[in-house]
Amino acid sequence: RVAVVGAGVSGLAATKCCLDEGLEPTCFEQSQDIGGLWRYTEHIEPGRPSLYPSVISNTSKEMSAFSDFPYPEDFPVFLPNARLLDYLRCYAEHFGLREHIKFGTTVVSIRKHPDFATTGQWNVVTEADGKQASHVFDAVMVCSGNLAEPSLPLHCFPGIEKFRGQYFHSRQYKHPDVFQGKRVLVVGMGNSGVDIAVEASRVASKVTISTRRGAWLLSRVFDHGYPWDMVYNTRLMSLIRNNLPGPLSWGWVNYSINQRFNHENYGLQPEKSCLVREPLLNDDLPSYILTGRVTIKPGVKEFKANSVVFHNCPEEEPVDIVVFCTGYNASFPFLEESVVKVENKHTSLYKYVFPTHLQKHTLAVIGVIRPFGAIMPVTEMQARWVTRVFKGLCRLPLQSVMEKEVNEKKKNQVKWFGLSFDEVLKTEWLVYLDTLASFIGAKPSVLGLLCRDPWLALTIFFGPCSPYQYRLRGPGHWEGARQAILTQWDRTLKPTRTRVPAGSSSS
Repeated sequence: RVAVVGAGVSGLAATKCCLDEGLEPTCFEQSQDIGGLWRYTEHIEPGRPSLYPSVISNTSKEMSAFSDFPYPEDFPVFLPNARLLDYLRCYAEHFGLREHIKFGTTVVSIRKHPDFATTGQWNVVTEADGKQASHVFDAVMVCSGNLAEPSLPLHCFPGIEKFRGQYFHSRQYKHPDVFQGKRVLVVGMGNSGVDIAVEASRVASKVTISTRRGAWLLSRVFDHGYPWDMVYNTRLMSLIRNNLPGPLSWGWVNYSINQRFNHENYGLQPEKSCLVREPLLNDDLPSYILTGRVTIKPGVKEFKANSVVFHNCPEEEPVDIVVFCTGYNASFPFLEESVVKVENKHTSLYKYVFPTHLQKHTLAVIGVIRPFGAIMPVTEMQARWVTRVFKGLCRLPLQSVMEKEVNEKKKNQVKWFGLSFDEVLKTEWLVYLDTLASFIGAKPSVLGLLCRDPWLALTIFFGPCSPYQYRLRGPGHWEGARQAILTQWDRTLKPTRTRVPAGSSSS
């Protein structure tokens, strides 16, 4: 019996993977519906991520699909949040997941059972309709995400207590009406920050983005008009990126990203371009900077009563509203710190999933990771691996080996990414998927396929690394995987080629 905490993307994948492996999942969801982050509500629910209505997925539908359930071909290439929620509902219905979900049920605490050392069991206390209930589970999958507890470090902004205007965290943002005719400052340059700044600039009198470090900026529309991730996340590109010497790799990234526009001319160039930082995805920002609707400024030095002073800028800038886009803290309030410890916003988990120190590996954290690619295939692969570990079909290394790897990774991440609220969870998307897939025997063999099915092998190596590749072999093998891979461009172009001139080429 497995307890699954949360019915968002990770929780649905975890529930389905439990069923695939013959385990008995019970998924606890504190709200009244599935979807997690992707279910928009006008009011902000405590302990749940909050979405603004204009959010569109940053990853394309073919790269974001669960590996045995492609999106319908008529769905747009990048999904508005309501369409993505439709997909999750179709997924839950197709695989019969709803009957395993207890809605309106909050997980209050998860504690080791008294005989944990021998059984690995957990006592799970839940609350529904004001009544608490206690359960015993053989294993637990924590799928509550890390976008529910906002990080708002006001102590890092001198003078904020004197500021007379309005300020709030991006989690509270819903509609741009609040910015009508105002002078707006957006602090922080993540995806939400840029989205909010672009939306605000359509109604505000002035919008400024403050960024200490700058950022690389990509568009969803990439080379030759194709989706960015279908061009970027290929086995060939990953091989090149991960085998070039460091300085050459950074130089190549710098050159490639600046081909679209010179980031320095737009005030966006990262201060330390040798630090790998997740690029932003926004289609509008460069043109909004060109037309003066958005201005980029350095980090905030100090707030005054009605204005702000930036580093290296002596003059004050008048401000009415400040939006702090300063990210989120990883938080597991129902777990004891001795089970999963969050330190410097980093959780010491083996492969971002398993606590290393437990006598029995019967608790796993799913989805607390920030890969530069779609999260759905990642959480699904984590869940496929975890359920095999729970069943004893996959074994974890010794504690000392796991701890050594976790510590090494921590050091490398600080070296590569710097240390900020989201950088510590970054990893190479395709390498990570391949690693977990190799644990369960689901990693595709390009060389093996070259002899048996050369067209499929070439498509897998040179084409997008779509999730269906991980259903060609091993546990969970899916008969439709080959066809899904060979028709992925057809499904991508179907919703866009709505007018086909006579004599045009086929997709």
